[in-house]
Amino acid sequence: MSQDRLLQNAISVMMMAGYDVSELFAMRPKSFDLIANNGSQIVVLKVISHIDSITEENARDLDQISRNLGGTPLVVGERARDAELERGAVYVRYGISAINYATLHDYFVDGSPPLIYASPGGLYVNISGEKLRELREINNLSLGDLGQVLGVSRRTVAKYEAGMGTTIDIAIRIEETFDSGVVEPIDLLIYTPQIPSDFSLPEEDIPIQPFIEEMGMHLQMMSRAPFQALIRYEDHTILTGYGRSQKLSKRAGIIGNISQVTRSHAMCIMTDDQRKRRIGKTLMLGEEDLLSMEEADDLLNVILN
Repeated sequence: MSQDRLLQNAISVMMMAGYDVSELFAMRPKSFDLIANNGSQIVVLKVISHIDSITEENARDLDQISRNLGGTPLVVGERARDAELERGAVYVRYGISAINYATLHDYFVDGSPPLIYASPGGLYVNISGEKLRELREINNLSLGDLGQVLGVSRRTVAKYEAGMGTTIDIAIRIEETFDSGVVEPIDLLIYTPQIPSDFSLPEEDIPIQPFIEEMGMHLQMMSRAPFQALIRYEDHTILTGYGRSQKLSKRAGIIGNISQVTRSHAMCIMTDDQRKRRIGKTLMLGEEDLLSMEEADDLLNVILN
């Protein structure tokens, strides 16, 4: 499947699942391809044929954007190493889940979560340790007894009950032994960041950052996104571009579109043009006007009005 086809399929899935989906943008390299929001959950998607192409820098960008938007990063691809991604399996790259198109459809459209995760050595599943212990005790089996049935050690059974994952074969034996399900589905929307929040790469600050932070707002630089920064103030998020007006005019539309999808605000600070105006949903504001403001609420009022 071509990259464009894979991307269009991912968009179709999210729309079928009831999500608003952002427009695509042509900037390369880019940290994400689209952002989807159903009103309660934001998903930041990177669509790439070979998931091993994801670098730590890519993952850091996805993580930072997702954290600041209160969303979940997700990679959609087709291959890992020399094999195709399995349907119903979750692969992890730098702490971010990666799945194929079929798994994306199963989860978001059909409500069928994946059960399998890939780890060095093969494919595994998570089992409910509490449920396993309950079933073992109800059937009057010791750890050793169950270990003999499953062909593993007593210590390994104890690890299963403590939450350790297991192979698909062992999980099938457990479920056949007790005639009861113990495999736990994987919720793709539960994201536990593994990249430290202070992980940083060489990046250029923008001159307005000290001023923004003196106003009591928090500015987080972004890498390889249509917007150079995310500004947060109270419960407001402002997608922010900075630079010359000609360059920003080309980005203003997609910044505004993403702000609509994510229920945030959009603003571009122009270094060479002081004419305040709007391009779509994006406020175009001269740097001098910004620097003349005294409080964060002054800026927020301009954005909202």
